[in-house]
Amino acid sequence: MTRPSGADADERFERVWSVADRIPGWLTRDQARLLYDEALAVSAGSALLEIGSHQGRSTVVLGKVADATGGEVIAIDPFVEGRLFGGAPTKTKFLAHLDEAEVAHVVRHVEDYSTQARPAWSESFQYLYIDGKHDFWTFSDDLLWARFLPPGAPVLVHDAYSSIGVTLGVLARILFSRELRYERREGSMALFRTTPPRLADRLRILREVPWWLRNVVIKVMLRLRLRPLARLVGHDSPYDPY
Repeated sequence: MTRPSGADADERFERVWSVADRIPGWLTRDQARLLYDEALAVSAGSALLEIGSHQGRSTVVLGKVADATGGEVIAIDPFVEGRLFGGAPTKTKFLAHLDEAEVAHVVRHVEDYSTQARPAWSESFQYLYIDGKHDFWTFSDDLLWARFLPPGAPVLVHDAYSSIGVTLGVLARILFSRELRYERREGSMALFRTTPPRLADRLRILREVPWWLRNVVIKVMLRLRLRPLARLVGHDSPYDPY
């Protein structure tokens, strides 16, 4: 497949986003574009692995790329019961959204915890998107999935500079890593690559810490219903910064 470029790529993405944006979730348009572009950049027929699917907002973006390039999306989500994760009702919405977007045929759902599925995993894939449980220990374990990637593959992490657990994981597990290089972020979504980092790459991670601390302060303000104060630091939304 010939990779689209310029106006053609923009037009194709807008068609994809018009479908994905109907699905509830926290993925922003610019973050979806980063997911989309990086997925298109891997070779045709690639497997794209996603940890944490929720209602399928990001899954549909990746599914549209997989459908166009002859690839597959492996979506890992246990759909845990309870108010926080939604359980069976969220899974029902997830599957319905895949059908509505016409990508169900390229999405393989692995209904399991990522931390439990990984030890017995043996398949390689070419792309990794992490948006699972945001505590330090789970995120640290999810980074181990990168061992199945080829050199130069993208590793995208949502809430990398918004969640306390994920950011601490980035500082503890990636800052001193010899295998993952930080490239850039779109909002709180960070792009890493399975490439040995340079000192400059490590320093770029540290330069994001003030922005992360700002986001933590904003979250505290929102919890305390101090939205006017949050506006003073540029956050005019009732939702957490993503």
